Amino acid sequence: MRKTAAERATQRHITGNIFKGSVGNLIEWYDWYVYAAFSLYFSHQFFPSGNLTGQLLNTAAVFAVGFLMRPVGSLFFGRYADRHGRKAALTLSITVMAAGSLIIACTPGYETIGIAAPIILVFARLLQGLSLGGEYGTSATYLSEMASTGRRGFYSSFQYVTLISGQLTALGVQILLQQVLTEEQMGSWGWRIPFIIGAVGALAVLWLRRTMDESNHFKRMSGEQKKQAGSLRAVAKYPRAVLTVMGLTIGGTVAFFSFTTYLQKFMVNTSGIPKETVSLINFCALLIFVVLQPLVGSLSDRIGRRPILLAFGLLGAIITVPLFRTLAVTTDPVLAFLLMLGALVVVSGYTSINAIVKAELFPAEIRALGMGFPYAITVALFGGTAEYIALWLKSIGHEELFYFYVAACCALGFLVYFFMGETSRSSHIDREHHEAEATEQAQIESELAAVAAGMAAPSTAGAPDPEHVSTRS
Repeated sequence: MRKTAAERATQRHITGNIFKGSVGNLIEWYDWYVYAAFSLYFSHQFFPSGNLTGQLLNTAAVFAVGFLMRPVGSLFFGRYADRHGRKAALTLSITVMAAGSLIIACTPGYETIGIAAPIILVFARLLQGLSLGGEYGTSATYLSEMASTGRRGFYSSFQYVTLISGQLTALGVQILLQQVLTEEQMGSWGWRIPFIIGAVGALAVLWLRRTMDESNHFKRMSGEQKKQAGSLRAVAKYPRAVLTVMGLTIGGTVAFFSFTTYLQKFMVNTSGIPKETVSLINFCALLIFVVLQPLVGSLSDRIGRRPILLAFGLLGAIITVPLFRTLAVTTDPVLAFLLMLGALVVVSGYTSINAIVKAELFPAEIRALGMGFPYAITVALFGGTAEYIALWLKSIGHEELFYFYVAACCALGFLVYFFMGETSRSSHIDREHHEAEATEQAQIESELAAVAAGMAAPSTAGAPDPEHVSTRS
């Protein structure tokens, strides 16, 4: 069936707002991933000289510290988004991220200012962690609420499209700089360039986010809902939903960070593949990964979210150990690419739909806080520490234990998915949408009835009284 002009205009409007929300998400994640992508080059700048694994361990620790700030960010920005609007929270978060990137770009090295260098680096990562902690819940809420009914899985998948695109952009900048700068230049000053790019890009997105529309779900909140908005006490009334978010996240976040950010270091530090080759492998695999997100998201609109999550949990538990073992002993870039791509295909079962699944669990007045806060706590405990655990186990000669750790987290996720319900069938978002439609329809019918009554009233008033006519006769 062909769409009417009004339907096409509505669809363009939805797409425009989702683009504005998503491109900001891209810059946020670019700024975040630049740290991971370039840590191989700047780790020696901020920490005393030593072996490569030791320096990477230090930068990984700072990476984890940034994650520890994410629950604070999700608490602050989640409350802010539920009380003052998704648009206002998203605008503020991108400003904080820009500040963090600019600080890292301008901080002198350890040889220049000593211990102050890693301290400033930690402070900047805390700012970025604060921003990113708020970005996830607020962005996922905005995209889920702006999407049209029946296509929420497809549209909300663009959160990870832009998330991964941010990582791709960081890798693309890395590959470009590797072509034009020497290894010495990259380690000396070239690594600062991507942080400057991120800060400038964030300021550009700041203007773009100021022009996007506010979510109707937020604007339609009743007076009673506004009293509960952004309240931890109100979130506590949904304990099952909170625990579901945490259980959903454990396997997904460990698998995602293990097969993306950490795998780059694994291929260099364990497999022995050259840095430049590893960058190309990552870029190509992640490019395909991006394309998979809306495809799997759209599939979830047809068959439901739960079957896709189950497939991820089961396959993740099965393939992780043999995949890492094979990758550890190969220097073949083609095989390394295929192994990474296979892992990312499996992880797509989580990344493409996790945002909409969590958003569907909570009502509008606590949606950003309800999904963002437990998610951030779980990511801080499991996702943010995955790389550190992997490098620590390698440093003590037990790297293989990490493979089993990732597999176990995926298996735990499978158990959660097995016992949870199908969120698309009991979605708070769709329920709010249908209630709003019913209210609007009732209002239209009431107005039409009033108009009809108004038109009938004069004709009744002007007609002669039958009794009066009869009397005169």
